[in-house]
Amino acid sequence: MSANTPLNLSELPIYIKAQEIFTLSQSISLYLNDDLSALNSDGTEDNNIYFSGDIVQQSNSLAPEIANAQSERCSYKKRKHLASLKRLTNRLYKNSYRLEKSNSNGKDFLPILRSELRKFKKLQRSWVMTL
Repeated sequence: MSANTPLNLSELPIYIKAQEIFTLSQSISLYLNDDLSALNSDGTEDNNIYFSGDIVQQSNSLAPEIANAQSERCSYKKRKHLASLKRLTNRLYKNSYRLEKSNSNGKDFLPILRSELRKFKKLQRSWVMTL
């Protein structure tokens, strides 16, 4: 290992950013759930409530995918984890746009999530080069 390579997974900047994104998406989802959990006037539920759960599940999967890619020896399996990480990031980005169209005050926090995702993508590009 080079002198710049962290010995511990929790020291990786991309891993730290993934944990920050998870915490942020959890907070946004909790904030949105209050507004989105009420039934519509016709008795149906707001479909956007599912997207709030999706951002939590997807952001929760970022850190394990990073850990799997980091520890994988086989390049084919490593590429599968990297592709999965890229898909998760793209889905998070799309779902944040979908939630922004919802009828909630919490949608003002979604640009912050997208900003963090852009930072994550930059870290991801440089991290992939080190693998």
